[in-house]
Amino acid sequence: MPNEVEKISWLDPRMLWAARNGVLASWLGDPTGEVRARWVAQRAAAGAPADKVIRRDDPDRFSFLVVGDTGEGDEPQYAVVPGLLKEGRDTAFAVLASDVIYPVGSADDYGTKFFRPYRDYRAPIYAIPGNHDWYEDLTGFMRVFCGDAPPPAPGPAPRPLTRAWLRSLLWHRPRAGDGGSLDRARELRSEPAQQAVQPGPYWAIDAGPIRIVGIDTGLLGTIDAEQGAWLREVSRDPRPKILVTGSPLYVDGEHHPCPIEGGGTVDDIVRDPDHHYVAAIGGDIHNYQRYPVRLDDGRTLQYVVAGGGGAFMHATHTIPRVDVAGVTERDFRCYPLRGDSLAFYSGLYGRRLGLRRFFTLSDTEAMTVIAERLGIGPTRVPGTPPRITPRMRLVAGLLGTGRRPDRAKRFRLPVRKVYTSVFSPGSATYSPPFFKCFLRLDVSPEAIRLRCHAATGHRAQEVTPPVEDEVTIPLK
Repeated sequence: MPNEVEKISWLDPRMLWAARNGVLASWLGDPTGEVRARWVAQRAAAGAPADKVIRRDDPDRFSFLVVGDTGEGDEPQYAVVPGLLKEGRDTAFAVLASDVIYPVGSADDYGTKFFRPYRDYRAPIYAIPGNHDWYEDLTGFMRVFCGDAPPPAPGPAPRPLTRAWLRSLLWHRPRAGDGGSLDRARELRSEPAQQAVQPGPYWAIDAGPIRIVGIDTGLLGTIDAEQGAWLREVSRDPRPKILVTGSPLYVDGEHHPCPIEGGGTVDDIVRDPDHHYVAAIGGDIHNYQRYPVRLDDGRTLQYVVAGGGGAFMHATHTIPRVDVAGVTERDFRCYPLRGDSLAFYSGLYGRRLGLRRFFTLSDTEAMTVIAERLGIGPTRVPGTPPRITPRMRLVAGLLGTGRRPDRAKRFRLPVRKVYTSVFSPGSATYSPPFFKCFLRLDVSPEAIRLRCHAATGHRAQEVTPPVEDEVTIPLK
């Protein structure tokens, strides 16, 4: 790791102010589609393929990695690297799914948060941007992944005293001279086998027998009409397909189909049997989840959340008992397990509030009380489960565990939404276990084997990265 590491805290008012563009977009209108269109037009003028397809010469059998929400540049991100290098040593390429660089996607942050951690990965790395990469209008992302593209010409000035005008006055932009260290940083991944140039922020990769489609969901988790038309066109190819998106379509027991400007949704396109999608993998949420959704025509689509590549951990114990699109608790998978998540947050709140004896639950206590509150069988509890006490129930309720509202709800401490927005990033821990993960996908003409590998920061898991979930996806 670098000698000096930036500790990102969203409790710092300066950090909140620098990352204001997401809030401005939600209040005063989202300019992402317009800016993206100018980037895409510039790349087309520079000779990028009109269909935005990267055509590789991979054999019918190959492997690749998917890692989501990586770039905080601290211990949790670097803890993923040893296992990633071990399991990815023979892979053809990797895909970063959302939020390559925190906090605002600055070009000068790529040295310690992209080039340095992945300098020993000997294959190309492709990426789709997340909302944090858009906080500086995608400038750093386009320079690194899209041929050092310069900023496009600005659009027309907004009329005075309109919402767009007010937004333009408050909008965060790259500081003067940002990216001055990129040339030196690029030396860390300078081998010919490591190089790749994308046609833009969204793209498709033809690799062996499959097509991988990456979409850019911008600041607010939607796509513009131009990208929607491209997605429909590129999805007509007859190969089996995997979607990679910055906004997962199923997450936390809910369906988020991702609207397209002008009508329709991304999930409409994914579900269409003529488009031959077999999986949709999304970043943005910093854990692992998998929903095997069985469609009316008999096909099963694997909807995966894979945002555990380095940023602070989003809780899984707050996910209610799963019952969505025919997927039940028996089918659903997540990492960390809900009990591990509850134990982690109970210890974290115990430290923050100085009430360790009251808040802290052991792993077995957390697993047992989760099983009771969600009505599911206990997982990984050796021997006889401990007796559940009123304290255990109270702590679980205060930390947001439960399948239905109860009296504790009004007294719950912020864990999921408010905590995620304000406290959780500032409470990232810098000693194991980290509960990070990455995906390895092994492709053949018959099937794709998807494995979720854990990265805890412990030496044993670096030597042998454990498989937390595995599924085989048939292609025929």
